[in-house]
Amino acid sequence: MMRIPFHSPGLPPHRQASVRAVLLAGVALLLAGCATAQPDGGLGLLQASASVDLGKNVEKITSEEQAGGAKGRVDALMKKPLSADAAVQIALWNNRGLQAAFNELGIADAQRMQASLPPNPRISIARTTASLALEIERQISGSIFALATLPARTEIANDRFRAAQLRTLEGVLKLAADTRRQYYRAVAANQQVAALIQAKSTAEATAELFKRLGESGGVNKLNQARDFVFYAETGAQLAQARIQQRIEREKLIRLLGLWGSDLTALKLPGALPAMPRLATSREIEAEALKRRVDLQMARADLDVLAKSLGLTQATRFVADVDLLGRRTYDRAFVDNGAGGLDRERTIKRTLELEIEIPIFDFGQAKVAQAEETYMQAANKLAEKAVNIRSEAREAYQVWRGTYDVSRLYQSQILPLRKVIQDESLLQYNGMLIDVTQLIADSRGRMMSQVAAINAKRDFFIADVDFKHALIGGGVSGGAASGGAAPQSGGGEGH
Repeated sequence: MMRIPFHSPGLPPHRQASVRAVLLAGVALLLAGCATAQPDGGLGLLQASASVDLGKNVEKITSEEQAGGAKGRVDALMKKPLSADAAVQIALWNNRGLQAAFNELGIADAQRMQASLPPNPRISIARTTASLALEIERQISGSIFALATLPARTEIANDRFRAAQLRTLEGVLKLAADTRRQYYRAVAANQQVAALIQAKSTAEATAELFKRLGESGGVNKLNQARDFVFYAETGAQLAQARIQQRIEREKLIRLLGLWGSDLTALKLPGALPAMPRLATSREIEAEALKRRVDLQMARADLDVLAKSLGLTQATRFVADVDLLGRRTYDRAFVDNGAGGLDRERTIKRTLELEIEIPIFDFGQAKVAQAEETYMQAANKLAEKAVNIRSEAREAYQVWRGTYDVSRLYQSQILPLRKVIQDESLLQYNGMLIDVTQLIADSRGRMMSQVAAINAKRDFFIADVDFKHALIGGGVSGGAASGGAAPQSGGGEGH
């Protein structure tokens, strides 16, 4: 780039006054349009969405008083066994990672405010002295280019802040979804432990009976060994379930942001809630495209890039325009021809405009980069819209399928398993079947009970996935992780 200055020294007084008036009016107009920090730190959108989509409150903790109030509300919720809704609310109040996301939003608000300010003027003062001369130069300069593009840059900054709000909202929804899923996993782990404790107690009583029968010769060694291994396997499965119970509890604790005395105060129910009534199908694809926060975020990013591209196109030939005002004071002593010196003083005022003229770089690379970045974002937006439709359909299918599976366990499999075990015990007491069949039926019922717990847990997690497939916050892929079902070991048949 070549920089060419245009000088206008010695402007007439009336022209100088006109220039000053125009500059002052422009600065006043720009200052009037400067943005200020939002009173709520940009949390209004998040609080409204959390209230509508989650039925919960979010709060940014900025003082000891607010922290104390939040702690008191958390303690009140933890006085009784938590529900899924209470766990989500505690996480939204107590999770420090979410508070860090609110701080990030505050940083974005400050950046938005900074981008809306006009550029600061630059002032310089120079003093030059000689034996009989003094020169003082004062100069003030500012970027006209920055002033001219300020409205467009302010609008872009506001759009970027809107995108930052949506990113923070996505974090709120993700934390809520993760907490609710983990709550169901932790409660299901409690219920599995309870079921295995009951199964182990029954197996222990049977093992004690078989030990006595073996001592009296009433049971042969093979059947006695089969009963003992069933008891041992049940104990191993209980130990594994207790490990998983601790793991799921710790994962929930991390999401809730608990520590210290809160760890012992945390109480969870011993069983999952009852199955809800199945809701009717909805226009899930249209609802997901309308409500998904990540799609709104992608659209906001695309709008920002579109406006940035327009600004790049408009300014491709001009990189900078500076306006400089200079006042020079000269004082010197000159010979007056009478053997003495007279003081001579002059004041010069100069208005200078500097413009970068493109000679080698016409902005093609800058425009090409902006266009490719825009098209990249547009293609990603189109891909996201396709994926969101698919995710909504998949989440609905998993939700409906896990509901049917869980209902099948509750209404048919578990009742039939009880009938089988009761009839097996009657026939064993009547010496119609041997102990092998009795043990196999007991093992089958225990496995069905644990599988039923897993099926109910998977439904509740799928229910969370389905809701957040429509509003955003991420999905877990349907099936829950953790809570391993017991293995049969030697099989049911012998």
